[in-house]
Amino acid sequence: MNIVLLETEQCHSVDVWQINQPRQLQHLRQHLQLNVGDTLKVGIRAGQRYLTEVVSISEQGITVRPIQTEVVPAKLPVHLILALPRPKVLRRIIMDAVTLGVERISLIHSYRVDKSYWQTPFLQQLNDYVTLGLEQAGDTLAPEIQLYKRFKPFVEDVLPTLIVAEQPAYVAHPYAEQPMPYAIRHRCSVVIGPEGGFIPYEIDLLIKNGCQAMSLGNRILRTETAVSNILGRLFV
Repeated sequence: MNIVLLETEQCHSVDVWQINQPRQLQHLRQHLQLNVGDTLKVGIRAGQRYLTEVVSISEQGITVRPIQTEVVPAKLPVHLILALPRPKVLRRIIMDAVTLGVERISLIHSYRVDKSYWQTPFLQQLNDYVTLGLEQAGDTLAPEIQLYKRFKPFVEDVLPTLIVAEQPAYVAHPYAEQPMPYAIRHRCSVVIGPEGGFIPYEIDLLIKNGCQAMSLGNRILRTETAVSNILGRLFV
């Protein structure tokens, strides 16, 4: 945790704020051993980031007062479109994508996505994973996350609206001839399939609707590895 993320209702006073969320208190007490007068980085969800001073410490919570504003890290200008992964992998990918600064995330269905994944309770906990990613990155602005349970309607109706001349969409495909771009300077969408990859029909439909198939080489990567690899490559 590199920032304590507070909800707006915890900051109704302009003078002092109360940190009283049990998970955050446990982390601060266990790892920082704060004393009155110490400084602490605090962010307001969907708002500003601050350097604060610890005013008081009690069993009920930690009171801080803002000293100065700080810069919120910039987002990556990318829309990550991801075939819904296995539930436990979903948690790691969402946290990593948020930490890296992804601006928008869409979770989609595909042939090799087990339908049971859409019933997992992990989908109800997405906000918790987003919070952990924001705290890791020192960010306050959560990405927009949308769910699409039908592949073809998404590709034919939604995807074309995202693709314009200076905002292309790249689908990661190990058998594509063109390599994934490097160090780009424009907005884009990135489409990444499930562990077994998109089937040929899905690749063809994505290309037909404006995607460019791009390769990361002939190694077959796990989804979470592909996400970090592509984002690190595109936005060096």
